[in-house]
Amino acid sequence: MRIAYLECFAGISGDMFLGALLDSGVPPAVLMEATLALKLGASLKIETVDRSGISCTKVHVLEDGHLADEQKRDTRVEHQKPGAPQTHQLKTQHLHETGHTHRHDIAKEAHAHDDPHSQGHPHVHGRSLSAIRELIQAAPLAEPVKRTSIRAFELLGQSEAKIHNVSIDEIHFHEVGAVDAIVDIVAASAGIHSLQIDAWHCSPLNVGGGMVECAHGTFPVPAPATADLLRGFPTYSAYVQKELVTPTGAALLRALDPAFSQQPAMRVERIGYGAGTRNPEGFPNVLRISIGSAEEGTDIHNTIARDLHQNVSNQHAETVTVLETALDDLSPQILAWVAESAFAAGALDVMLTPVIMKKGRPGTLLTILCNPSESTALERLILRETSTLGIRIRQDQRCCLDRRHLPVQTLYGEIRIKIGLLAGEELNAAPEFEDCRAAAVQYNVPLKLVQQAAIAAYHAAYQQLTTSVESTRDGDITS
Repeated sequence: MRIAYLECFAGISGDMFLGALLDSGVPPAVLMEATLALKLGASLKIETVDRSGISCTKVHVLEDGHLADEQKRDTRVEHQKPGAPQTHQLKTQHLHETGHTHRHDIAKEAHAHDDPHSQGHPHVHGRSLSAIRELIQAAPLAEPVKRTSIRAFELLGQSEAKIHNVSIDEIHFHEVGAVDAIVDIVAASAGIHSLQIDAWHCSPLNVGGGMVECAHGTFPVPAPATADLLRGFPTYSAYVQKELVTPTGAALLRALDPAFSQQPAMRVERIGYGAGTRNPEGFPNVLRISIGSAEEGTDIHNTIARDLHQNVSNQHAETVTVLETALDDLSPQILAWVAESAFAAGALDVMLTPVIMKKGRPGTLLTILCNPSESTALERLILRETSTLGIRIRQDQRCCLDRRHLPVQTLYGEIRIKIGLLAGEELNAAPEFEDCRAAAVQYNVPLKLVQQAAIAAYHAAYQQLTTSVESTRDGDITS
């Protein structure tokens, strides 16, 4: 039973998490490939640094070869209607990601915007949650990595929307939606899943102290969005009067949903230290991760196994919105059009179910499943395109397996196998229908023959991989 323990005595931030993952043995290629997959012109600079005498790993996010943001950010967002004038606010730093407090010189910023020859990078007026979700979904990343990354941003968006009393669709992330924050969350998600940890544990969180300057005023640490994300987590304030938990760090923890406790009984195999940028005297500004195992038969092993069994649905559950209406006077052609349009507008699933309505009339129950952030647009689609006078709306929980694709070679070309995983264990595998259909047409063979060939190729590849892994393990033991 593989377990990991995060020690947040100096808080947590996205770049500290990346450093700790690398220092604990996650291959740099895992984080670098995830960064390149986003196609944001970003890369990682990795170095070994000293923090109060502790050797640890520091990760910098570069954008087009330069530090992505030397004036570190706050959780600032704008909640404004589309088309409303953009506003510029002062930015602040986070302790772990800058070496000094730095504010924009507004005059210089205005000059940089006005000067067509300015050498600065293009100014981005923030990204909406839907834009960030589309960016991540379009990237060639494993499905579990996408799910964790998007979940972290959705949690952050929900906190911001609650604080500002606006719809989540109106939230535009600025600092947290910029290149380095997106890279922090996505690369950390890739590192998390590469470790294949069965259970995550975390110490109580040191949030720091003092005040932090946000877009809407000066607030006590932690900042409002961070405080909301930490709701229900054990926190305390000690040692330094600085902000120690950043929004990205809080969002990653909330998405990870660890068990909070003192370090559990475990055989530690690897330890990693991730560095913050500051190096205050007498205070090790690091995040430590310990990775190891709980032996079978021990109390901790039995406890973790029980918790995993009891909470597996919660760990993989997500909130979705269900929109539903029954129609008895609409053309099947329009119904098909509505279903197609709903998918284009971001629906997760669309179902058309035959029903018997009042007066014995045959009708169709239209059910649309979507993320809460897409609900408003899809409600409008249903009301505009159908003949209904009302919609039923509810929030449901759904539990999904993690998904990834494995391409296999067959006599009919390459076919992708969709694999469903639970805590790293493969539970389902099926060939992608569209790949099989295209191959059947190209080679003029029965569709079922292509599907059978793809499954056979998958089983052969799986057996070869299993044999290779066992041989590698035997070699490690022998050496």
